Amino acid sequence: MAKLGPFLAKPPGDKDGRPVGRAEDRVVQGWRVSVSRQYELAGKSGARYRYTSFEEDRFLPPAGANFVIAKLTKDGPTVVYAGETDNLANQTWRGTLEKARAAYGDAAILTRLNVTRAVREAERTDLIAEHEPPMNAG
Repeated sequence: MAKLGPFLAKPPGDKDGRPVGRAEDRVVQGWRVSVSRQYELAGKSGARYRYTSFEEDRFLPPAGANFVIAKLTKDGPTVVYAGETDNLANQTWRGTLEKARAAYGDAAILTRLNVTRAVREAERTDLIAEHEPPMNAG
């Protein structure tokens, strides 16, 4: 299931260089509204977790998060890796994303902010048990 949620951003200036009018952008009264896709992923336990896609060059919060690397299709994401990090802004996930893209083509990263390590680990384990991501094997 994919849901759309708006994220307000200042309109691009001359030095911004980003094109306006991309499929995921909308203009509302002088503001560019960037639409982020949200995906619900089920764990083996039956719990459902909401993950959000993001642009890799956007500001990333220095917060703990779970992330999945997935192939996105019209039927939803196919998880190829599930991970967690204490600090999303450190971008420790970037190397794994590049390996996934080399092996699986256009892989995308989806994130879910979680404060405590125990919650992140339990969620990661639950997702791995359900989706059996190939890059987590071994």
